[in-house]
Amino acid sequence: MKARLQNRLRSSAGLTLIELMLSIGILAIVLVMIAGSFNAVIHSKAHGEARLDVDRQGRAILWELSNEIRGAVQTPLRPSNVLFIGLGQMRSGSPVDAITISTLAAGHRRAITGLDAEQLVSYSVTPNPRVRGWYILSRSQRSGLMVSSNSNATLPIDLADNIIALHMKYFNGNDWLESWDSTAVPPPAQLPYAVSIDLVLGTAVGRPMNFSTEVTLPMSLPVW
Repeated sequence: MKARLQNRLRSSAGLTLIELMLSIGILAIVLVMIAGSFNAVIHSKAHGEARLDVDRQGRAILWELSNEIRGAVQTPLRPSNVLFIGLGQMRSGSPVDAITISTLAAGHRRAITGLDAEQLVSYSVTPNPRVRGWYILSRSQRSGLMVSSNSNATLPIDLADNIIALHMKYFNGNDWLESWDSTAVPPPAQLPYAVSIDLVLGTAVGRPMNFSTEVTLPMSLPVW
């Protein structure tokens, strides 16, 4: 009786090889599940941060472009240097428009000859050589006080390198047009009443992000 009890205690003192292998297998499955959960959380965080950065970028581009379009110059106080060129163009099936505006700078001051245009601002796009289907949006400016000279032009500044589409339309009071040329329109109708802007930015992860706004031009309204 005593020998049988000793054998039973000895047999239950440890795990068999099969039990040990099953334990290791279950532990491995649990660790894989935990690692997968951590990886999903990290990926979701990176995805959210990337989209948040692109969202901020898109809003900043629309804000700056809208402000400069809103400041397009056309004043009855004296003959204005009105310049508003909106060029509609397509590349690889996507609209990537360009625009040049004679606009009042935020720190505008009266020119020697009276109220005058302060800045000639241009937005243009060029293909991004690193990512197919993406474009680089650049902004350049020069003083509106010397419209016949390019010596005062600043070097273009790249605002974004993930442009997929930039589409602008111009409202003349009756229709929305795909392009605008103030040099071909007699005063005082050289500026459009409103401009709609549709912007599409690419993201490193996920789908492209769309941004839209509509800008009215105060100086185009016939208030005088």
